[in-house]
Amino acid sequence: MTAFAVRHGGTRQLAGTGTLLRFALRRDRLMIPLWIAVDALMVLSMPGTLEGLYGTPAERADLVRQMETNSSLRAMVGPVFGDSLGALTAWRVGIYAGALAAVMSLLVVVRHTRDEEESGRQELVASGTVGRRASLTAALLAAAVANAVLALLVTAGLAGQGAAGALALGLGIAGVGMVFATMAAVVAQLTESARLARGLTAAVLGTAFVLRAAGDSGTDDGSSVLTWLSPLGWLENLRPYAGERWWVLALLAGAVVLQGAVAYALAGRRDLGMSFLPTRPGPASGRLGTASALAWRLQRGAVLGWSIGFFLAGVVYGGMTEGAADLVGDNDNARRIIERMGGQSGLTDAFLASMIGMLGLVAALWIVASVLRLHGEETSGRAEPVLANAVGRLRWAAGHLVIAFGGAAWIMLLAGLGFAVGYGRQVGPVLAACLVQLPAVWVVGGVAVLLHGVLPRAAVAAWGVAGAVLLIGWIGPALDVPRAVLDVSPFGHLPKLPGGSMEWGPVAVLTGVAVLLVAGGLAGLRRRDMLT
Repeated sequence: MTAFAVRHGGTRQLAGTGTLLRFALRRDRLMIPLWIAVDALMVLSMPGTLEGLYGTPAERADLVRQMETNSSLRAMVGPVFGDSLGALTAWRVGIYAGALAAVMSLLVVVRHTRDEEESGRQELVASGTVGRRASLTAALLAAAVANAVLALLVTAGLAGQGAAGALALGLGIAGVGMVFATMAAVVAQLTESARLARGLTAAVLGTAFVLRAAGDSGTDDGSSVLTWLSPLGWLENLRPYAGERWWVLALLAGAVVLQGAVAYALAGRRDLGMSFLPTRPGPASGRLGTASALAWRLQRGAVLGWSIGFFLAGVVYGGMTEGAADLVGDNDNARRIIERMGGQSGLTDAFLASMIGMLGLVAALWIVASVLRLHGEETSGRAEPVLANAVGRLRWAAGHLVIAFGGAAWIMLLAGLGFAVGYGRQVGPVLAACLVQLPAVWVVGGVAVLLHGVLPRAAVAAWGVAGAVLLIGWIGPALDVPRAVLDVSPFGHLPKLPGGSMEWGPVAVLTGVAVLLVAGGLAGLRRRDMLT
């Protein structure tokens, strides 16, 4: 990518890249390590977990045989190509580790390209001795550094299972991350909004997951055309610990080079702050008569995308419930992990509860993103014209918070409907189980509101809170961590539904905590100066 930039304008195009890279890494000194830690821990904890679940070669071979006939689980985690602990680790978490690396990468690139232009900071930077493509290069290098560290951790941590397989998995995960980093760089040139750039790139990632899932549900060897259309399918077909296909890395490298070249070419042909895709004019003033209407206009695309995603996830998880129960049923260790996640009820109910709990954890990411739209509007200067009219700060904030907190309820309701479609039973109990996740989701959202209102420059730390909650809920039960650690997360206090007994006390307490956090954040927002 750097060589391409040099050929198209010389070293002056990259002047200041090193300084901008150091600045980017300094700004992301919390976010990048957190994403790397979550991704690496998920991968590195898996061999020990699998050894506890399937401790003998016979048990692992039986798992492989069952996966060959279980299309619903293949759609979720892909086909398994070997029965060693390394191969099972790559099968169980490889796709998800690649997806997390992709999310990290696209966030880093958009933040240091389109976000900087949208906030006006890039214009100030460009007034100095900074090359035209320096910001784009620094953003891509920051993503490359993050993915390289992740690859090193995965390779070193799994080397005991086999050096070649560990290297293949580490490079594959980092390669997927860089594919979406360069894709985000292209989209950032095409769009005028950082939020749209993130949303479109995330939509491509979601499409890649759906294509891979559709392909894997029909074949047990990753040979489907649909699988090969997805970068996540490339990672799967790299086959770490199962006769590595090193040539697949060339596909990842080729996509990175091609997309990087396109991004550099586009960056040299547009003015700062402009985009290649025209922005539609806003609607007539009569359609945006209130701050709440404006908030809905700004967030309706995100609401639609998350709604579709949660409904489809519910359908997929609901459809695989019986198959997963059959797969786990004879394995006491697997049963215990599911019960730690979903309660001590019957295995099917416990599996449903654990999957619903996972969607609740993901909903926490939605509410943080939606709440921090306030932060984005404020730092970009778009909030000032709104507040200059007869609109108070609380009314302006309330429009976004209604969408954030109400949207969380909406997407969890759609997830429940998806479970009802996919599973076809226990419609009422499943809907109740989805909605009971809301108090914990709202607590995470309340933390984001509090940070934005009281410590606005630290508002992005809300992502750290959501990441920590996700890490505890996802990995904690598999590692059998102490109950005190699980209780750090608000999700650890929720009743395990369906199957368990409804406990109103923890639900009421969590709801009250969320109300207090939001009230504190709004009080801080009302008293402090606006960010500029």
